[in-house]
Amino acid sequence: MKISDPIAKMLDGYCDAEQMAGAAVLVWQDGKTVCRAAAGWRDREDLAIMECDTIFRIASMSKPVTSVAALMLIDEGRIALSDPIARWLPEFADMQVLLSPDGPMGETEAAARQITLQDLLTHCSGLTYGSFHSGPIGQAYESALGSDIDSPHDPDIWIARLAALPLIDQPGRGFHYGTSTDLLGFLIARIEGRPLAEVLERRIFGPLGMMDTGFAVPPAKRRRMAQMYGFDADGSLIARPQGGIRAGALMANRPATHPFTSGGAGLWSTLDDYLRFARLFVGDGLIDGVQLLSAPTRAAMMTNQLTADQRARAAILGLPVFAAHGFGLGLAVVTDPDQAPVVRCKGAMGTVGWPGAFGGWWQADPVAGRVMILLTHNLMELEQMAQGIGLGVYAAIADFHRLASGA
Repeated sequence: MKISDPIAKMLDGYCDAEQMAGAAVLVWQDGKTVCRAAAGWRDREDLAIMECDTIFRIASMSKPVTSVAALMLIDEGRIALSDPIARWLPEFADMQVLLSPDGPMGETEAAARQITLQDLLTHCSGLTYGSFHSGPIGQAYESALGSDIDSPHDPDIWIARLAALPLIDQPGRGFHYGTSTDLLGFLIARIEGRPLAEVLERRIFGPLGMMDTGFAVPPAKRRRMAQMYGFDADGSLIARPQGGIRAGALMANRPATHPFTSGGAGLWSTLDDYLRFARLFVGDGLIDGVQLLSAPTRAAMMTNQLTADQRARAAILGLPVFAAHGFGLGLAVVTDPDQAPVVRCKGAMGTVGWPGAFGGWWQADPVAGRVMILLTHNLMELEQMAQGIGLGVYAAIADFHRLASGA
């Protein structure tokens, strides 16, 4: 029996139970694809079945891609990890820091030092996501920036508005997941003098043959787009084409001319496209003759960059992040194979990955020579997560990992 058969059966079970509308998965092992399967619906309302070439919003799976583009500039000697970002983003030259992350906006102190490129790559900049905070800073982020993915603001306006907000921690002090990678994308664009979408196409998507990856889906390909699904108050699966309960969180069909490009969460992609990217972290990093990063830079990206104290204190939504992982330059790194939770990545020492908020997940295990990818649209509100609504996708990822690990 092919490995695809039990995996497809498992996915069918989760879709039949309406834990998710549909999903597509891929396993690549020792230079070849050994599993490529799809289950459920691409769009239940239109009775469109899920297919392996379906195009998904990959949310924070975008972050490693943007990080690679920045590291390519390091290889070219155009920027260094220790460089202050104010060299290209002067808006961030004189930052204020909140005395307490959820304290009054007026209670601040001056930043002890400037934010560096390494701070952005490791989420140690003091930037955050507003939705992670119930205090004044959360409201200030939403008011100033709008949606995290399809913000209505021009990049220069967004940068200026972000820089006008106080940091929640001193630069370099601690890991705080948030808008660091979005800012990194706009930093790359300023250095290159071109929009981020063009930079990623020229540097990564074009050379790797990632034909279906970008910040917008062209009209001719929209029939392959997965509908966004979430859950109502009773936990029933429903379509949410504009994101969550708050209308306008996402553009259902983002025009290619929309000026804001979220390097942290805005890409659409497919199984086959993301495989070509993920293969960068297996073997020698050579992908069909294309070498994006030098060996030392790739090794640094895949090596934990956080101190023991930073790892111990790091949390997302109040939950510890790095008990069995470190964080390299843009992605998680397994440091304890036995204890590593699947939700970030689980494999041999040095396995890397970083999931997306809509249920997309991937990992690359350099020891096993294996890449696993699961893509779905499973949007959850923070309040719903606290009630256990929509969490079935994590069980599906764990089952997929278990079955695929036998490849």
